[in-house]
This record gives sequence, structure tokens and C-alpha cells, in this order.
Amino acid sequence: MSKHTAPPESESSLAALRGDCARMAPHWRAPVKSAPVPVKPSLISGVSVPPSSARLIDAMSEYGD
Repeated sequence: MSKHTAPPESESSLAALRGDCARMAPHWRAPVKSAPVPVKPSLISGVSVPPSSARLIDAMSEYGD
């Protein structure tokens, strides 16, 4: 293990880093998000819900009414 520590960051190096990021931002492209494709209920299997959880959800008006 090294006994050396990194020097503390200075405000000028933070400003330089911010400037570098601002210059690079136009080069970064976020991938286009596509809408998820609904899954047919017949393809869903192996899901079990405990009776206590089913009762809790059934009692919540925004889910069942």
C-alpha cells in the first residue's frame, strides 16, 4: 500500500474539468429510448402472489376501483 496521497483539488482544476466537460458534451449522444413492447398475458408464467399481498392491493382504491 502506498504512503502517498493525492494533492487536494484546487478550484482552478475543478474549473478546468468543468470546461473540459462542457466542450465534450456536444459529442456525447444519449441512445434513443424506445417504448417497451407489451407482453401477452399468456407468456407470463411462474408468478405467484401471496394472498396477503393480493388482499392489500385489492383494498387499494387506485388499483381496483
